[in-house]
Amino acid sequence: MGKWGIAHVYASYNNVIITITDVTGAETLSKYSGGMVVRQDKDQSSPYAAMEAAEEAVKEAKDKGITKLHVKIRAPGGSKSRSPGPGSQAAIRAFARSGMKIGTIEDVTPIPHDSTKAKGGRRGRRV
Repeated sequence: MGKWGIAHVYASYNNVIITITDVTGAETLSKYSGGMVVRQDKDQSSPYAAMEAAEEAVKEAKDKGITKLHVKIRAPGGSKSRSPGPGSQAAIRAFARSGMKIGTIEDVTPIPHDSTKAKGGRRGRRV
């Protein structure tokens, strides 16, 4: 039968953080980031880093008896970017390829209903 887990994928444009928890979300089973698997800082958010981090995280979770995953994807959100970075798709693909059954995939990016003031000042970022 196998046990369910939840894969929380935080994908910004600077890094990818993958945390696999039990179904309640209280117990962290494994945690990897893009920076843990690549040497150069500029590669932390790349699809390759996301893929490697996902594979490592899955390996650790499998040892603890998880065989199925619900995936929750999150971008920085709030007053920052609302679209997930380039690593999010690669991470899901890596989960599937490493033999995990995937249940639901949902976006859990926090969307403000009236935000704090965004950085950049009144006239925005002048380039």
